[in-house]
Amino acid sequence: MRLRTGVALAATAAVGAGTAVLAAGRYGSGFALKPSVAGPPPEGLITVHAVDRDWVVLTRTTASARPGVWGLTGTRLHATVGPVAGQDAYSVTRRLLRVDRGALGAGGFVRMAAQAYAGDPRSARDLDFEELSIPGELGALPAWFLPGARRTWVICVHGVGATREQTLTVLPALRRFRFPVLVPSYRNDAGAPPSPDGIGHLGDTEWSDLDSVMRHAVDRGAERLVLYGWSTGATMALRALSQSTVRGRVSGLVLDSPVLDWRSTVRAAVRTRGLPAVLTPLAERTVEGRTGLRAVRHTEALDPDRLTVPTLIVHGPDDPFAPYPASHRLAGQRPDVVTLYTVAGAPHAAMWNADPDGYEETLRRFLTPLM
Repeated sequence: MRLRTGVALAATAAVGAGTAVLAAGRYGSGFALKPSVAGPPPEGLITVHAVDRDWVVLTRTTASARPGVWGLTGTRLHATVGPVAGQDAYSVTRRLLRVDRGALGAGGFVRMAAQAYAGDPRSARDLDFEELSIPGELGALPAWFLPGARRTWVICVHGVGATREQTLTVLPALRRFRFPVLVPSYRNDAGAPPSPDGIGHLGDTEWSDLDSVMRHAVDRGAERLVLYGWSTGATMALRALSQSTVRGRVSGLVLDSPVLDWRSTVRAAVRTRGLPAVLTPLAERTVEGRTGLRAVRHTEALDPDRLTVPTLIVHGPDDPFAPYPASHRLAGQRPDVVTLYTVAGAPHAAMWNADPDGYEETLRRFLTPLM
């Protein structure tokens, strides 16, 4: 009886430990896959000290003192701030460009965010657009369409943890270049159909929605396509170039902070949330199990030899979420088609924010031959 009891207790402990391991792996994987929390973690809270019509004074931190144009987010709040106008050891004064939502007041707390604008192209950037509903694999995909005069269309695809609003930074530049632009939502976005399992797949299944949007553009008269993706949106663009039924129409790629190594991104998602390092391999295995994502298939889609069109990679060496070395390596492997533009000191998918003028000039130079 004692032996049976001991065996039963040991088995119960083993089952309990196994359940705990599975739960830990699932919890860690959520920071890469669960739509509500996936993506880089939000930066720390910053105190607002004073606000006027044209400026705001913030506690000085690494984030609040960054150059460029950024969003300020808070509870039911979104504002846009421009360059640093002055600073001392304790505070930073920045230009206040607009308040889209809520009230920005002294004593409040905000976060700096790469999403510099909120709303739609008209409300946020004074650009005319049409709201479309494009048939997709799982259902209708909402999309913004900005008309243009050229036969080359640009399709902008947001990344993990973001929405179509991520693209609002570059839409005025694309409009100046006279490109028709499509900005779709895709599975698991608000207003778009959910995936069958309710989680993201780091571009491995989402690219099918991009394929649907590409075919819609061709049906509406696009002769050539430029795929412009941020983060996992860049992964989707690479998959579409390799597998889309209309991949022959793609004449160029713009990849901003691309996720080129999903395992490194899962590790970064765990690390940047402050979770124990022991969860990293558990999270990797759980991601593979939950999504069916296989390293071989993912690697094949990102094979440098499959880059058949001019490609601009915009990435920063300080990106903690999508490691920069993968972009640097890809550019080194295919210097015949890849242009790499780096922005120092910028977090994930915030290359435009840190250097808007340099970013848009690089974009202009790259896109001019593709017009």
